[in-house]
Parts: sequence; structure tokens; C-alpha cells
Amino acid sequence: MWLRDELLKSIWHAFTALDVDQRGKVSKSQLKVLSHSLCTVMKIPHDPVALEEHFKDDNEGPLSNQGYMPYLNRFILDKVQEEFDVLEFNKMCWTLCYKKNICTKHLLVSDDDAFKVWCIFNFLSEDNYPLVIVTEEIEYFLRKLMETMGSGWSEEKFADYKLQLNTKKNCLSAWELIELVGMGYFSKGMNHQTLSMGITEVFQELILDVLKQGYMMKKGHRRKNWTERWFVLRPNSLSYYVCEDLVEKKGDIILERTCCVESLPDKEGKKCLFIIKCTDKSFEISASDKKKKQEWLQAIQTCIQLLRLGLSSPHREARLRRRELRQRQQAEEDDLAERMKQLQVANENKQRQLEGMRKKIEEAAAKATMEEHRRKETQLDLQDRYRLDLEREKMVRQQMEEQVAQKSCELEQYLQRVRELEDMYHRLEEALEDERQATQDEEAMHKLQARLLEEEVAKRAELEQIHLQQQRALSQTEAEKQELVAEQRAKERDLQAAMLQLESLEKERHGALEQYEKVSRKLERAANKTKTWKNKVAKHEGLVRLIQPGDKGPQRITNWGPASFTDAELELRKKSWQESKNQGAQAQ
Repeated sequence: MWLRDELLKSIWHAFTALDVDQRGKVSKSQLKVLSHSLCTVMKIPHDPVALEEHFKDDNEGPLSNQGYMPYLNRFILDKVQEEFDVLEFNKMCWTLCYKKNICTKHLLVSDDDAFKVWCIFNFLSEDNYPLVIVTEEIEYFLRKLMETMGSGWSEEKFADYKLQLNTKKNCLSAWELIELVGMGYFSKGMNHQTLSMGITEVFQELILDVLKQGYMMKKGHRRKNWTERWFVLRPNSLSYYVCEDLVEKKGDIILERTCCVESLPDKEGKKCLFIIKCTDKSFEISASDKKKKQEWLQAIQTCIQLLRLGLSSPHREARLRRRELRQRQQAEEDDLAERMKQLQVANENKQRQLEGMRKKIEEAAAKATMEEHRRKETQLDLQDRYRLDLEREKMVRQQMEEQVAQKSCELEQYLQRVRELEDMYHRLEEALEDERQATQDEEAMHKLQARLLEEEVAKRAELEQIHLQQQRALSQTEAEKQELVAEQRAKERDLQAAMLQLESLEKERHGALEQYEKVSRKLERAANKTKTWKNKVAKHEGLVRLIQPGDKGPQRITNWGPASFTDAELELRKKSWQESKNQGAQAQ
């Protein structure tokens, strides 16, 4: 059953619309029509004589709202027994009042959208008449409307509008709220269809108590087949339809305190399953994904918890909490105003006391002036004596300041000298680091040259072995000469290939020698740089003493490594190798 206060708000709009002269009263004939319409919509037997009987003592003329209210409560609202279509009831009241108050042709909203905003106004308005909606509820409605349309909420724009509203009356009527939404002040850039869809979604959520809706698969009780249905969750039921137009309703799942909802594992090829266990039945449902499943589980569990706590829908509870908060704030403001009055009275008493104290202070000031005059005469005598002492102290202080300035200058020169020494020390370290790096490069080149020489020795040994094999082959009999010619040619080709490899090794060795010479020059430059810095430091302070590597004479590099033979031994080796080479050529 809907709350009586919410029904009375819609009836109040209809009653006000019947007041054509705006005197606050309506004729009995119009009230009879209104009462008959209310009884028809709310499914109450209409008694046409009851109105005359009730107002038989008041036949002077039209009736006010206060005069019609007792009849409305006694003969209509008290007789409401069964559930009726509240939407149709609101439609009837809306039809009576909207044409006399607003025209939607110049607005972005249709008549149906304006009706939905009117219903939302009745839901959020205060319980005092004439009906108005306060600033906090306007912000709540507009914020929710912007969220449903996917638009961002502008705090600055609403703050500006709130300032305009505060200059008037700090609230809006139903028709002013419809005009505010229809003018699109907070929904600029949105088309008519988007605004209509947003109003419809907020209307379903606040007025029709639709907490959640969407497509899911439901398992049948008889055929055990899975069918897609459009589910609509309300505070005490979960209804399912053929599709989202809500025309063909297939059933309701009545939620009670004893109901529970649980998650199920995947089965029968269905995923994201959960079950709603009621007193007499259980319903298995499959959501489209895990996120949707979790959202439905949480929403249904919230409804069951509210039923167990005996609470109404979440939006009605939130509206009640907002009203209680506003009442508490109003009480606090009233209390603050009372305290301000008390503080103002106390402040006035304090002002009177301060005035008396000011007079006493003036008298005391006059006495103090005389004392001050005598004190100044005494002070002048003392100042003369102190002036001489201060002059002597000033001279002493100037001398001390000159000495301190001289010491500071000497200290600054000393610190400058220390900084120069530190800078030279850092540069010397960098030179030493360059020298160490050059030494490492030289060692690396020595290793590379030694490896190349070893490879050259190996190739030379291989060539000598091939040459010896050729000499042995030539010493064999003439009968085998034809057979060995081919083998000799193959070996000659191998020899030529080996010679080519030897030439490439020679080129690599020359390249290594060039790199070694570059590293040697780099090392020499680093040594010269180190020596230069050493001389500079020695000339300046003599604090650093450089250690440089010893001089190395030129070394002879041969195929057997650097400095392996003396010059005489190397000449003997060359002659022996040349003779063996000539003998091999003659034998061929």
C-alpha cells in the first residue's frame, strides 16, 4: 500500500487545478467529479450522497482544501483495501492539472516525460503545502539524471543556479522543476531522446521501485529448459517478462524474509548460475557474465535484508534520512540563532561594562601622564650620562669590527686557496684515471698481438709440414710420378690457400701493430698530461707526487712473439728458412 501522504500530494495538485479563481476554494460540483474519479481509479464504491451529507451544514459556497480533507480521508482514503494501479491514479490527477499550469511545446520534454518529472517531484517534495522541492532534493534529482544520461555533473553550474535560487525562495514548484529540466540548462548537448531515456530510468528507479533490470536465462520448472527473460527487481519481488517492453508478464518471484540467494557452480553448459530459494520453490537463473551475476546477487540480497529489517525501498529510506538530516540541520540553525541572540545580549552588557572601565582608564591615564612627565625629566638626566658611556663603547666596537673584517678577509683567501687545491687534485685524479685506462688498452693490444703471432706460427708450421711432404713425394720412383702429380697439384692449391691465409694474418698483424701504436701514443699523451699536472702541483704546494711508468725501449716483434730472439739469432733463422725453401724449389 502506498503511503497516504504521497497520494494526498497528487490529489492536492488536482484540487488546486480546479481552483480557477485562485481563491483557495472549489465548488461542490467539481469536487463531486473529482471524488468520483478518485473512487473509480482506486477501486472504491462511490457514494454520491456522502458528499452532500458530509457538507449539509456548509451550503454557503465553495469548499477549501482544509474543508475537503476530512471527507477525503473518511470516505475515500480510509476505504482503500486492495491494490490499485497507482500509475493510473497519478495519470488521472496529472490530466486534471497539467494543462492549466504548463505547456511542453517549447520544452525538450514530451507530455509523458513531464508527467514522470511531476511524479518524481511528488516523491521528493516536502510534506508541507503548498508543495515545493528544496535545493538538496533538486541537486539529488539532477545529479541522478545526469548519471543516467552518462553526462558529467557540473558543481560550478549548479552552484551558480543555487545562488540564483537563493535570491528568490530557495525552492521550486512542480511546474518550475519541469521547466528547469525541459529547458536543458543542465543537459546542454543532449538530444531529446537521451533526455527522455534518462527521465524514464530515474522514474522507474524512484517511483516504480525498479532497483535493477536486464536479460537473464531462467530454468523452467516443468520442461527444465532455459529461456531468456527480462527481469525486473523491486523491493519485494523479482518479475520476469518476455521482453523489455513489459507487455507480456510471465511470472513473479515473491521475495520474503525466509528467502535466500546463493551462487551455483557451472552445469548443463550454463555459466554464471545462481539460485533463489523461496518457501515453496527455487529458481535457477543464469547471468550473462560474472560481473552481472555479482550485481544481481548483491541487489537481491539487499532486498531480502531490507525485508528482514522491516524497511521499505532503499530510495524511500534514503529520502527519509535526507529529511531527518535537514530537520537536524534546521534545529541546529535555530539553536545557533538562539545562541547568537544570547551572545548579542551578553555583548551589550559587556559593552556597558567596557564603557565604565574606559572612564576609569581615562582618569588613570591623566594620573599616569603626570607621573610620566616627572619620569621623563629624571630620564633625561640619565640619558646624558649614558650617552657618554655609549660613545666610548661605540669606538671600542668599531675597532673590534675592523679586526673581525680583516680576519674574515684572511679566512676567505685561505678558503679560496683550499678550493683551488681541491680542484687541482680532482683534475690530477682524472689524469691518473686516463693513464690507467691507456695502460689497460696497451695490455689488451699486447694480448691480441700475441694471439695473432701464435696463429701465424701455427700456419707456418703447417706450411713447412706440407713442404716436407712434397719433398718426400718427389724422392719416390718415377713410376709413381704420374700418380703423385695430381696429389701435388692439390697440395699446391692447399699451399696457395694457406699462403692467402698467411697474408690475411699478416694484414691482421699489421692492423694490430697500428692499434698498438695508437694505444702507445695515447699512453704517452696520458703520461705527458700526468707529468704536466705533477709539475703544476709541485710548483703550487708540493702536496702530490706522481708515480709514472718506466721508459720502455722499442721491442722487436717476430712470429714467435715480442723479444723472443736476439738480432743475430733472428738472422740465422731467416737464412736457414730461405735455404730450405730454395732446396724445395729445386727438387720440384
